[in-house]
Amino acid sequence: MGLLDQLLSRALGQNTEQPQRNQLLDLAMNFVQNYPGGLSGLVQQFTNAGYGQQARSWVGTGQNMPISADDLQQVLGQGHVQSMEQRTGLSAQAASGGLAALLPVLVDQLTPHGQVDDQTDLASALNTLRGKLG
Repeated sequence: MGLLDQLLSRALGQNTEQPQRNQLLDLAMNFVQNYPGGLSGLVQQFTNAGYGQQARSWVGTGQNMPISADDLQQVLGQGHVQSMEQRTGLSAQAASGGLAALLPVLVDQLTPHGQVDDQTDLASALNTLRGKLG
């Protein structure tokens, strides 16, 4: 089991079934890749909502601070969470809970030098991360 796989197992819990785990990983990766403004926009959204310390910890080289599913819903808004629910077929709580568990891991892995690089090709970087899981 690779490092990223271990991180994801820890984030989602050992009891998460593989199909649901893959669905949540796809949701989180699509969310990051398609977020308006990329990683900078995502960090700014969390900062604007009062969760900048958490987002900066994911980018930084230290320990990642967690975020709860409820806090994530507050940052993103109920409409965005409902959209995730409709796309995945998961409950709003499962979708936001999975995203809350995976987002810190993904942002951390996409910012290995402790800063957001707006020149990073997120699609390529996420594909590389997915390859590490296979």
